Amino acid sequence: MFFKREKAKETTFSTQLDKLRSAGYTVEASGSQTRVVKGKLGALVQARADVDQDDQNLALCEVGLVVGPELALLTDLGFQKIFMTPSGKKMPALAEHLVALHAFEEDFREAAGLTSLYNHGLGTTNEKHLYDRVQDRDHGVPKRPWETN
Repeated sequence: MFFKREKAKETTFSTQLDKLRSAGYTVEASGSQTRVVKGKLGALVQARADVDQDDQNLALCEVGLVVGPELALLTDLGFQKIFMTPSGKKMPALAEHLVALHAFEEDFREAAGLTSLYNHGLGTTNEKHLYDRVQDRDHGVPKRPWETN
């Protein structure tokens, strides 16, 4: 007759990493961030400091294509999406890459027990934009090509 509220399961960062390992991901610790890889795609994660907001101790920092020892992030050039490594190596983002990246991120969130957001469910999103309409946008009015000074 009376319903008991189910106790929230406390998950730790190491517990979430163990869940990822059991789901087939390779977990490599390196400094403050941990690299999680499955196939040719990977993610950088770290332990969250603000655990009071929710029960998720794992923060997903970056998701991208594994290129050697680096993680190439999806970057929007305005006319084309590319993968760019921290060292500056660029490669075009093909449709297969974008589909695989989207599937990887959804599977990763499910395996780690993270919340999947609506805008991420629509398709591949990225945080890096390197095209001229965004360049210097936050520094006031940019210099226009027809202005000399």
